[in-house]
Amino acid sequence: MPNARDCLAILLLITIAGATAAPGHAAPKGAQGEKPAAEVATRGQREAKDISYGGWQKLCFKAGGAPTLCRTSITGQFATGQTAVRVDLIEREDAATARLQLFVPVGMYLQHAPRLSVDQGAPFRLPYTWCLTNLCIAADVAAPKIIRKMESGKTLTLELVDSNLLALTTSIPLAQFASVHKGTPARTLEQQIDE
Repeated sequence: MPNARDCLAILLLITIAGATAAPGHAAPKGAQGEKPAAEVATRGQREAKDISYGGWQKLCFKAGGAPTLCRTSITGQFATGQTAVRVDLIEREDAATARLQLFVPVGMYLQHAPRLSVDQGAPFRLPYTWCLTNLCIAADVAAPKIIRKMESGKTLTLELVDSNLLALTTSIPLAQFASVHKGTPARTLEQQIDE
């Protein structure tokens, strides 16, 4: 008799197979600078002022003989301690591209991708990729031009649209980003794999 783990694994395989075999569903194109086809107008705007940001941190992960993966991150929290936003720049040592990833609370209008800009420059969007019970993730390939702007910039402005169609903005400090991103990691986590 199959146990719950086996049933879950089978269900996951069926879901993945169905999603990859579905005709007419193309993968999203790079969101750098694109405007959504049918953008819904917001009903107002407000700044999220109750978010406090920590410093940028660089963590690297090395598993066995795999290439090193580094994540340069900053986290903003509400006064309650709940994560309000987290920004990750994820890079692998053998890859030509990096990934910019956002973690935001649930309750956002998912059809309106998060909009970012460095120092009031040209905006770019990161599409939502998935949601969990306590947060949603938006991510895409980060163009080298955007990374350079982040390294030389002062502020990364993030605009989200909530389920009430209100635009919420927050300013993420970039003052430490370049030195942390180019510097040595605060921690390198290694895992040896024995076969």
